Amino acid sequence: MSIRQLGLTTALVLTSVPAHAEMVFNRISSFATPENMAEGEDRLRTTSAEIITATEDGMTLIYSDSPLDVLGLIDISDAKAPKALGNVAMGGEPTTTVVIGGLAFAGVNTSESFANPSGKLVTVDITARKIVAECDLGGQPDSVAKAPDGSFLAVAIENERDEEVNDGDLPQMPAGFLVKLPVKDGAVDCAAAQKIDLTGVAAVAGEDPEPEFVSINEAGEIALTLQENNHIVVVAADNSVSSFSAGTTTLESIDTKKDGRLDFSGKMEDLAREPDGIKWIDADHFVTANEGDWKGGSRSFTIWKKDGTVVYESGASLERAMASLGHYPDKRNKKGVELESVTVATYGDRTLLFVAAERASLVGVYDLADLAAPKLLQILPSGISPEGLVTIPGRNLLASANEFDAREDGGPAAHVMIYEMAEGTASYPTIQAEGDIGFAALSALAASDAPGKMFAASDSFLSGSPSIYTIDATAMPARITAALTVTRGGAPAQLMDFEGLTQDGEGGFWLVTEGRTDRMIPHGIVHVDAEGAIIEEIGLPAELSAHEIRYGFEGIAKVGDVLWMAVQRPWADDPENMVKLVSYNLTEQTWGAVHYPLETAAEGAWVGLSEITVKGDFAYLIERDNQVGALAKTKILTRVALADLKPGELGKELAVVKKELVRDLIPDLAMGNGYILDKVEGFTIDVAGNGYVVTDNDGVDNSSGETLFWTVGAVQ
Repeated sequence: MSIRQLGLTTALVLTSVPAHAEMVFNRISSFATPENMAEGEDRLRTTSAEIITATEDGMTLIYSDSPLDVLGLIDISDAKAPKALGNVAMGGEPTTTVVIGGLAFAGVNTSESFANPSGKLVTVDITARKIVAECDLGGQPDSVAKAPDGSFLAVAIENERDEEVNDGDLPQMPAGFLVKLPVKDGAVDCAAAQKIDLTGVAAVAGEDPEPEFVSINEAGEIALTLQENNHIVVVAADNSVSSFSAGTTTLESIDTKKDGRLDFSGKMEDLAREPDGIKWIDADHFVTANEGDWKGGSRSFTIWKKDGTVVYESGASLERAMASLGHYPDKRNKKGVELESVTVATYGDRTLLFVAAERASLVGVYDLADLAAPKLLQILPSGISPEGLVTIPGRNLLASANEFDAREDGGPAAHVMIYEMAEGTASYPTIQAEGDIGFAALSALAASDAPGKMFAASDSFLSGSPSIYTIDATAMPARITAALTVTRGGAPAQLMDFEGLTQDGEGGFWLVTEGRTDRMIPHGIVHVDAEGAIIEEIGLPAELSAHEIRYGFEGIAKVGDVLWMAVQRPWADDPENMVKLVSYNLTEQTWGAVHYPLETAAEGAWVGLSEITVKGDFAYLIERDNQVGALAKTKILTRVALADLKPGELGKELAVVKKELVRDLIPDLAMGNGYILDKVEGFTIDVAGNGYVVTDNDGVDNSSGETLFWTVGAVQ
C-alpha cells in the first residue's frame, strides 16, 4: 500500500542544550559481532563480544568471542563508522587479550573438562591477523594483564569450578595459580615463566584458589581477585604475596524478591563481596567490582588501599540510580544489577572510573577526584550484558563489549558499543523516575490536561504492581513523578497486561489488557478510578473471543462515548495483512470494528499495531514489525480519519480504513547510535499539540533495557 509521509513542524528532540555545555560521553556507534564473519559463513551462529582491548594507537578494537573461538577485530579509525576487520581463529576459547606494540597476547582456554584444565597464551600479529607464537600455561586462563612498561604479562589461571558438581561447592581441584611471563623484544619468554602459588592464602576454600582478574600498576605490583574465595591478593615486584579477605557488606534499600514489583525496602546483611573485576587507580589504591559468583555478590564496587583498608563502598547506590532509569532486572535479582567489570583512565585532567553492570546493561561513569567520595557523572546505555570495557583517552573514546546474543529469542546480536567524550549534553537517559518509584516496560502513553504532562502504563512485566505512571516531559530528561498501582479489592490487581490507556474524563482511566489465555490473562477493557481501583471490567464478546490469538489489544482511545482499541495482530478471522480496530459503545454496550491494512512483513517477521490515540479529526497509530537492529524495517506512525471509523458488525465483512504515513520512526530510533529497538509501544499528543513516543524495554529481559522517550514536535 502506498502511503505518503506527512510533515511535522519540528525534528526529533531528545535533550536540551544548557548555556554552558560540559564534557560528557555519548554513544557514537555500535558494531554487531556477526559482521566480522567472513563471506559465506553462517551469520546466524551464536557469537559474542566479551573482554575488549585496543591497539596502542587506538585505531583498532580487539574482542574475545568465545562461542566462535576467535578474536574479533574492528577498525575504528572513524569511530562513528566502525568497520569489520574479521576474526582470527584461536584454536580454543579466548578470554582476555592485551596489546604490546603490534602484537596481541590472548589467553585461550583449551580445557577438555573442568577436572583436566589446560590453556595457552597466543601471540597474534595484529596487522597480518595471524598467530605467530603460542605458549602453554599449564591450566585454564581467565584474565591477562600487561605491565604498564610492557616488560611482563600476568595471567590468572582460574581452573574454574563445575557448577553442576556438588552444587558448585568448593574445593574442586586442580587449584588455580598466577603466571608471570617476561616480554623481551616483543616476544613472550615462555621458558622464563614464573608460577606463583596462591594456595593457603584465603580463609574460604584456601586449598582451591580461583583467580579471576588481574591488574598491574606502575611499580609492577599485581592485584588479583580470588572471586569464589572472597579474597584479594597483591603480588609485589619480587613475587612476595600479601593478601586480605574481601569481607562482607550490608545492603539497605534494595529489592530482594522476584515478585514482579520494584520494592526497594529490603535489606541483606553480611554479603560476601566476591569481587570479579579489579583495576589499579594509583600506586596505593585499586577498585573492585563485586559481582559474586558462588555465595556472595554485594551489587557494589569498592575502592581499597592495597593493605586491605576500605576507602569507599558503593553499596546499592549505583544499582538504585540504574533502577531509576528502568534497568532493574527484577526477574533475575539475586545479585541485582551485577557489577562485573571496572576500568580507570585519565581523560584530560580527570581520573574517571567506569563500572559495567552485566544484568542492567549499563555503564556508570565516576569522577575519582576524591577516592572516599566518587561522584557519579553519567550512566551510559550499553548492549545486552556488558562484560568488558576499554578506554582510549588519547582519542576521548570508550568502548564496551556486550556478550549476550539474543537472536534465538528474536532479540539483537551481541554488540560492541563506542562512546566519545565531547562538549555537550548526555543523550541518555531520556526518561528517569524520581525517588523510590522505579519503572520498567512502558507500554502506552496518554495525554493529561496540561502541556508536556502525560500518563504511561506498565505491561505484564511488573505483574506484582501494575502501574499508571505520571510523566513530566517538560523536564530534560523527562521525569516519572508518580506511580499509581491498579488494585482489585485493595490489593495490586493480578493477571493484568496493560498495553493502552486513556483518561475517562472523570479523573480515572480506561485501560486495555492484551491478554494471554494460555497464562490465564484475559483480553479485555478495565476501568479504574482516580485512586487506581478497578470499578469495571469488560470481557470480549463471543464474536471476538472465538477467533482470538495471543496478541490482543495494544491501545485504547476514547471518542465521545465510544472506546476504540487497536488489536496488535490479525486474529483467526482476519484477512491477510488486515488487523481490527475494535469499538465499544459505552452507552449502548455494543461492539463493532473496522479493518486496518498492515504493511507487508519481511520473511520470518510480523507487523502489527502498538498504539492508538485520538487528536482532532484523526486517530494516530503506531505500526511496527518485531525486528531489531538492521532487520527492522517498519516502525511508523500513521493516522486514519475519524470519519472513516464507522464500526461494522462483528462476524461480517468490515470496511477497510485508509491510512496515511505521519512519520517513519526508524531515524528517530537511530539517534542514540545503538541498534534499532524493537518495541515502539506508546504515542500520545499533549494538549499543546506535541507528539511523544516511548519504547518498551521488556524489563531488561533479553533486552538492553534502554527506554527511549522523545517528542516528534507539533502534530498538525
